[in-house]
Formats: sequence, C-alpha cells, structure tokens
Amino acid sequence: MDTTILEDIGLTQVEIKVFLALIDLGSSNAGDIMEKTGLQNTTVHRAFHSLAGKGLLTYILVSKKKNYQAVDPDLLLTHLEEKRANLQSIIPELKERIKASGSKPQVIVYQGVKGAKELLHQMLDTDSKEYVAYGGNQTNVNLFGDFFWKNFHNKRYQKKIKAKLIFHNSLKHWVPILNKYPLTEVKTTKHIFEQMTETVICGNKVAILVYLPKPFGVLIDEKTAADSYRKFFDILWSSST
Repeated sequence: MDTTILEDIGLTQVEIKVFLALIDLGSSNAGDIMEKTGLQNTTVHRAFHSLAGKGLLTYILVSKKKNYQAVDPDLLLTHLEEKRANLQSIIPELKERIKASGSKPQVIVYQGVKGAKELLHQMLDTDSKEYVAYGGNQTNVNLFGDFFWKNFHNKRYQKKIKAKLIFHNSLKHWVPILNKYPLTEVKTTKHIFEQMTETVICGNKVAILVYLPKPFGVLIDEKTAADSYRKFFDILWSSST
C-alpha cells in the first residue's frame, strides 16, 4: 500500500502504523499493537490519543482495559473534507492580507511530487481562460500517474479553461485521449527539447517543472515573462503537428 497517501491527509508515520495495525487486527489493546508494530508503549498510546482526536479510532472497555478499533476507512474521506473546509474558510482572509500588504512574491519554488502537483493546480487558480504548455512527456506521467492528470484536466475543463498542449513524441498515445476533452487541443513535435522539463503558461503565471526522481518546479508570476514565454509557445505550436 502507498502510505504516502495517508501522509498527504495529515497522518504521521507512527499514526499510519498504528491505524493499519488496527485495521489488520481489529479490536486490540496496546500490547497487541506493540507486538504488531514494534513500537514502544508510550509511542503507541500517543498515537491512540492523536488518532482519537482526529476521529479515526474508537475504544471500548474490556475488563476495565481499553480495546481500540479503527473507524470505517470511509471516514478518512470525511476527515479530509473537514480539513479542506477549514482551510477554505480562511483563504479569503489570507488573500486579503496579501492584498493589504501591497506585494506578493514573483518567484516561488515547489519541491517534491506533492509540491509539483500543487504548482500545477496553482496555474488553474486564475481568471485566464487559456492554458498552454510544452514539453509534456512520458516522464511526468510516470511520476504523477494517469489518475492525477485525468483529474487535473477534468478540473481545468470544469473551470472552462481552454488548453493547447505540445507533447514530446513519447506521449503520442495521450493525444487521442486528451483530444476527446472539450476545450482541448493537443499536438506533438519532432523538435528536440529536454524530456525532463515542462513549461506551462496561464494568465500572468509561468510554471517551469523539472521532472527528476525528486521533481521541483518554479512559479514566475509576472506578466512580461508570461507574454514572452507565450510568444515562444506560439512559434512551437505553428510548427507542430
């Protein structure tokens, strides 16, 4: 199982070990979990306390001793939705604070797979109705997975943002898939360009993604830079098929 998914919703490595042990064992006491995970008594009890606080386990008393049990895994989605709702409630205030400061960072670096995915979603947080990108290749599909990219383009379509995409030949098989999406045009190019990078332009934002085993991306939020990159994209687009 890919436990990084559980990390993404805010669980620690210890919480994950204890939660999965409870899933495997069913109703269990601390001793059972210690034996299953190899964790120390105090560590297990701290995890019980934090998981209970997150609503992810319950307990009953058996001969005056607590037996713990993991909640239905479906409640993990509820936990995630609550976190999202809490975050959304403060987004307007955070944006107002940025506006009040009179400045915003023009260059931001995003690290790792999670950071690179967040950068791509940041590109859709715009009033622009056109998203253009060049350099897409098999490497980014291998890193992020088909599921991420299909969801990403579904979100783009829901926001009514038109996409013009230039792929490396290694992604030729994706062309008919994405061309079925409304508001989407895809071409491939025979031009030689670095297969480890992709450049995305949307509105006044430019994202440069580097698809190393530990990927990273750079966001440039500046109109002149975006216009310059867009002109280069137009040249590539006119010469692609």
